[in-house]
Amino acid sequence: VQLQASGGGLVQSGGSLRLSCAASGFPFDDYVIGWFRQVPGKQREGVACINKSGNDTYYGDSVRGRFSISRDNAKNMVYLQMNSLKPDDTAVYYCARQKEWRHMFLFDSWGQGTLVTVSS
Repeated sequence: VQLQASGGGLVQSGGSLRLSCAASGFPFDDYVIGWFRQVPGKQREGVACINKSGNDTYYGDSVRGRFSISRDNAKNMVYLQMNSLKPDDTAVYYCARQKEWRHMFLFDSWGQGTLVTVSS
């Protein structure tokens, strides 16, 4: 299972970034794909997930209305568009998968993350 996140970087508060996740090694369209983030010393926080067909999404409370997740099953790719970024969004972002679609984060596998830093 490989879930390779990319697209992180440094952005000013109020700016935007788009993260990408390239998946391989498993039947991509059989899994819910999502993102979580983590700051050293803090609990992991679910950010967003998208169902297998891409027609339903779920977001964490802190990002709802600012972030948007999408997927391209033909390319085994998932994207996270992050708008109106805040310094509190600073974290390492991980792409992850889960088998069951529920409005919950139930990730069972993830890859290396990509660092997003939002300056004030």
